[in-house]
Amino acid sequence: MKKVFKIIGIVLGVIVLIALAYFAYLLISYHRIGDAQLTPGGAAQNDKAGGDTYTIMSYNIGFGAYEPDYGFFMDGGTESWAWSKERLDANLKKIAYYLKEEEADFYLIQEVDIDSTRTYHFDEREYIAPALDMSCTFAQNYDSPFLMYPIFQPHGASESGIMTFSSFTIKSAERVELPIETGLTKFLDLDRCYSKNRIDTEDGHELVLYNFHLSAYTSDGTIATEQLKMLLADMQDEYENGNYCIAGGDFNKDILGDSSVYFGKSDIEYTWAQPIPEGTFDGFDITLVAPLDEDDPVPSCRNADGPYHEGQYVLTIDGFLVSDNVNVEESSVVDLTFAYSDHNPVKMTFSLDIEK
Repeated sequence: MKKVFKIIGIVLGVIVLIALAYFAYLLISYHRIGDAQLTPGGAAQNDKAGGDTYTIMSYNIGFGAYEPDYGFFMDGGTESWAWSKERLDANLKKIAYYLKEEEADFYLIQEVDIDSTRTYHFDEREYIAPALDMSCTFAQNYDSPFLMYPIFQPHGASESGIMTFSSFTIKSAERVELPIETGLTKFLDLDRCYSKNRIDTEDGHELVLYNFHLSAYTSDGTIATEQLKMLLADMQDEYENGNYCIAGGDFNKDILGDSSVYFGKSDIEYTWAQPIPEGTFDGFDITLVAPLDEDDPVPSCRNADGPYHEGQYVLTIDGFLVSDNVNVEESSVVDLTFAYSDHNPVKMTFSLDIEK
């Protein structure tokens, strides 16, 4: 009997040592990318934006894995990787083709993996950039250490970011680091940033184009609000300097306030997407553009607790921010029925209040 207890003790000791070693690895490997200058690439059709009407599209592609039958383990589903290399390749090609066919003037793309276990180390930029063939930048959002969960198919390491495309020359760009939580949740929510891209305008000012993907897996949503306020302050400064500011991306906030009013109650209630707190925009000359057709409302996101189905939790968390010198003509959610991602794209037509 003593021998049995000894064996059990040895096994438990080994498990504890492995757990401690892994925790030490997470602490040692953890780092933040920091602010950084970005190098624009690609080719632009024009040098300067003017007073014409333009179209901008924002799309979180869900690292190419979220087909309609996909459920992600961190959202209540079972999968931690894309289904297979073959299905990932096919889905990314469909996303790239769809974006090309839209012929927008600007694109803001989120969750583009470049070297992640979950996407078989595909560099997803190689699908999107050639299809659009525009002036572009890439900002790495996070570079996370190996996550040993789920046990039977660990999520692994993730390197992912945001891509910005413009039909006008992006003359300079930068990665701006956002605040994140400091507790253990930082290992789940990873790093966060926004990219800031400068485009000359015909009146001698600049169109400053922001691309963002705010925090999702946080304790109470307050960090995403702090991130939003930091972004708003940056936009306000640029606006006061005479520039035109447009931001777009994934707020990870219910930007309609209560999406259930438009899309109905879901079969399971989730609280990860809180409304933007009242007063957030006070003192800013910046307006939230939440895409909605009240006669035919379409959500921009589904909770990926399983395959897409009737009664699943859906809401709108993707949209835009514009300074007061940007005239918004229309905004909408494109109803792709979540064919390629857990998000539908959102688009907006606008013009700049160019000084004559």
